[in-house]
Amino acid sequence: MPRFEIDVDPCDHITADAIGLPGQRVFYIQAFQAARTVTVVIEKIQLQSLSVGIEQFLAQLARQNPHLPEASADFYEAQMRIHPPVEPIFRAGEIGLGYDRERDLVVIVTREILMEGDDPDEAAVIRFWCSRSQARALARWGAEVVQRGRPICPQCGQPMEPEGHFCPKKNGHKH
Repeated sequence: MPRFEIDVDPCDHITADAIGLPGQRVFYIQAFQAARTVTVVIEKIQLQSLSVGIEQFLAQLARQNPHLPEASADFYEAQMRIHPPVEPIFRAGEIGLGYDRERDLVVIVTREILMEGDDPDEAAVIRFWCSRSQARALARWGAEVVQRGRPICPQCGQPMEPEGHFCPKKNGHKH
């Protein structure tokens, strides 16, 4: 049984963002419900995968339910920024998606990352219930946030540091 479970049901607003300089950023999912703020730390790759996954998930929902209106992707950058105080409840180890057809809500399920030897059944769980439009806005914004990091070297595909980049391809060590 999980240590605790939190349902933000429904989210008044949900976003993801990063704080810090490129290469040192910390990524978050943050949701609001009335006066409550719920924040979880995630990895950059998790945000990138979540953004792609939401778009694929919504496309699948649209194919399965052609009567559903199209989910909007509209958002305002200022509204999508993370809001202080940033006090994460835990670091996410797993992130999943679901859908409640009766309520027409998407659920983003985050499970706490555990230390080696911990019982996986005891991982805390937070479920963020949001509209399809909120999910799509999160996906589009999340993709933008991920792209704002360090530039990628066109030769080796690795992130380039602001102070310079040692490219293994130019040295012939990485193929």
